[in-house]
Amino acid sequence: MEAVVLREFGPAENLRLELVPDPEPGQGQVRIAVAASGVHLVDTSVRSGRPFGPGGLPEVPYIPGREVAGTVDRLGEDVDEAWLGARVAVSLGNPNGGYARFAVAPATGLLPVDPALGAPEAIAMAGTGRTAFGVLEAARLTAGDVVLVTAAAGGLGTFLVQSARRVGARVIGLAGGPEKTALAAALGAELAVDYRQPDWQAKVRAHLGGAGATVLLDGVGGDIARGSVELLGRGGRALFFGFSSGAPAAFTDAELAERDITTRMTLGPAGGFTPENLRRWAGEALAAAAAGQLKPQVETFPLAQAAVAHARLEGRLTTGKVVLV
Repeated sequence: MEAVVLREFGPAENLRLELVPDPEPGQGQVRIAVAASGVHLVDTSVRSGRPFGPGGLPEVPYIPGREVAGTVDRLGEDVDEAWLGARVAVSLGNPNGGYARFAVAPATGLLPVDPALGAPEAIAMAGTGRTAFGVLEAARLTAGDVVLVTAAAGGLGTFLVQSARRVGARVIGLAGGPEKTALAAALGAELAVDYRQPDWQAKVRAHLGGAGATVLLDGVGGDIARGSVELLGRGGRALFFGFSSGAPAAFTDAELAERDITTRMTLGPAGGFTPENLRRWAGEALAAAAAGQLKPQVETFPLAQAAVAHARLEGRLTTGKVVLV
């Protein structure tokens, strides 16, 4: 089969399409004819040789790809025959193997995909969508909230903007560049601001008329996160779910206490991101998209252009969820 193989950690161009043996499912596993593979910033970090999380780096050569959507085409032993031919989405865990024509996964992790969803949209919901649902469960947004969303045109940010609007909250989307701010506005942000411009904080303050935002949903970190926390009003709450900028925001307890700001890191088991909750959130996200309640924003690349997808994602040149097809 065709697969994208990484033989040496380094730049995006180290990802190359090769012919490798077809995988075969073992006991309790299925093989999936892959229609779409999700691409993460985590993938780019690992590819470059930067460990992400406690697991360290995989052995090379390896096939990246943490999540796939497609059709079950072969069953291992002790797997219910009802899965054969089913459209599914699944998180592969470690090792990955998703940037390929076929992938093997445990049957216990499969999520059925509604016929109303295309494979790229399904993987956006089952992967990034589930994270959004976890963040939102922690945020407990209400119609009275004024929500700041950083990276509002990204895979996660687009879901957060739409979901905040669904509960009636006011949304201010922060993104980099006119194309991205236009997308945030189209998804429901009442104000979309380019945080690459030096006056971005002043624009938000002027829009709010002296009042502060009540909630920050941030996955960027660094100066953007710090500047966004400064836009929260007294008693505001900041939820963090990563730092794509490369560094978390730096605050002192005294700074936060002065305005009664509460902060929370939502990712990981301490934030409720357990295997059971991740599966539940993925199912809820898929159902919401199938019902038309959320519209996944995806940017697709052919499997053979995985290196291009990585380079553009790292260069902040993509919108929505990046998917290989």
